[in-house]
Amino acid sequence: MANALTFPTREPHQAFRLSMLLNDSRYRSYTIQIFVLMCLMLGIAWLVDNTVRNLALLGKDFSFSFLWSTAGYDINQRLIAYDAQMTHGRAAVVGLLNTVVLAVLSCVLAAIIGVAAGVLRLSGNPIVARLMTVYVEVFRNIPLLLWILVFGAIMSEAVPAPNAFKGENATASMILSAVAITNRGVFIPEPLFARDLGTLNLGILEPSLNALVILLVVIGCVFVNRALMRHASRVQSQTGIRPATWWKSAIILTAPPLLLLWAFGFHLGYPELRGFNFQGGLQLRNSLIAMWLGLSIYTGAFIAENVRAGILAISKGQTEAAHALGLRPGKTMRLVILPQALRVIVPPLISQYLNITKNTSLGLAVGYMDLRSTLGGISINQTGRELEGMLLIMLIYLALSLIISGSMNVYNARVGLKER
Repeated sequence: MANALTFPTREPHQAFRLSMLLNDSRYRSYTIQIFVLMCLMLGIAWLVDNTVRNLALLGKDFSFSFLWSTAGYDINQRLIAYDAQMTHGRAAVVGLLNTVVLAVLSCVLAAIIGVAAGVLRLSGNPIVARLMTVYVEVFRNIPLLLWILVFGAIMSEAVPAPNAFKGENATASMILSAVAITNRGVFIPEPLFARDLGTLNLGILEPSLNALVILLVVIGCVFVNRALMRHASRVQSQTGIRPATWWKSAIILTAPPLLLLWAFGFHLGYPELRGFNFQGGLQLRNSLIAMWLGLSIYTGAFIAENVRAGILAISKGQTEAAHALGLRPGKTMRLVILPQALRVIVPPLISQYLNITKNTSLGLAVGYMDLRSTLGGISINQTGRELEGMLLIMLIYLALSLIISGSMNVYNARVGLKER
C-alpha cells in the first residue's frame, strides 16, 4: 500500500490578544524592549525635573549665557589670541585647543615608543629584551598621575634657570644654539615668513594664510604622488615590471613645498637670552612637557604590549619564508610582520588613544591649562555654572573620542584582510 503524500499545513491565523505580548515569542522581545525604554525615559524625565526643581530652589536657572561673559583670568599656554578681557567661551576654545595639541603630540610619541619597545622586547639580545621588559612593567604599574608629577618636578627642579646660560661663566648652553631647556620652559625656534599673506578671520580662529597655502600644497602633492603610485601598479600588472618611482616621488613631495617656502621667505626665529629670560622663538611650558612625557611614556608601555601580542600572533612561517627569500631581519619585520600584525594591533591601539585624550584632564595637577582647567575649573568656579560646564565638557570629550574612534576604525578597515 502506497504511503499517502502529506503536505505541511499552515497554522490557523489567531486573532491578536494582549496575553500574546508576553506568551508569544514573536512579541515578547519587543514588549520587553519597549518596557525598558519607557523606564529609561521616565528615569531621565525624573532626573531632569528633579534637577530643574533643585536649581529653582537655589535661585538658579539652566543657561549657557555665561560663555559670553568676561573671563577675567589669563591662560599661560595658548595657540590663539586671548587675554583676560575675553569671554569664557573664548577661554574654553583655548583650553580645547590645548587639549587637542597635547593629545595629538602624546599619541604620536606614545606610538613611536610603543612600537620600538614592543619590537625590541622580542629581540634576540637578552639585555635589550630585559631592559624593555623592565620599562613596560615599571611604567604601566605606577599610576599615571605620579609620573606626570615626577616629570613636572624634573622640569622645574633638575634643569637650569635662564641665568645659567648668561655670561662667560655660563653653566648651561643651548642645544645646537637653537634650543634652550630651562626651568621656565623649553624654548625652540619658531617659523617666520618674510612675505606674510596675513591671517584668515574665521571668528574663533585666525589661521595664517601662509600656513594654509603650504598645507594645501602638501595635500595636493600627496594626492599626485598617490596617482603616480597607482599608475606604477597598473604598469606592473600589465607588463610585470614596476617602473622606478622613488625619484619622481621625491620631487613631487619636496619640490613644490620647498619652492613655496622660498617664495614666502621662510626662516627661523631663534630664542635669545635677554634680561632674565629668553625672548623670541616658541616657548613650551614645563606643564606641557611634563604632560607630554608622562602620557607618552606611560601609554607607550601599554602599546608595547599590544605590539608584542600582534607580532606573536603572526605565524613563524612568515618569518621563515621571508628569510628564505633573502630578506634581512629588519626588512622582514618592517615589510612582512608588522603590516600583518596591524590588524591585531590597531583595535587595542584605539583604546590607548582614547585613554590619552581623556587623561589630558590630569593637566590640572601640573598647571596645564587644558579644557578641564579652563571651562571645567576656573570658569565654573567664577560663574557657578557647574552643571552646564560639566555637560559641555562631557559632550566635547565624547565628540573627540568618537572622532578618534571613527578615524582609527576607518584605518583599521583599510589595513584589514579583504575577503574574496
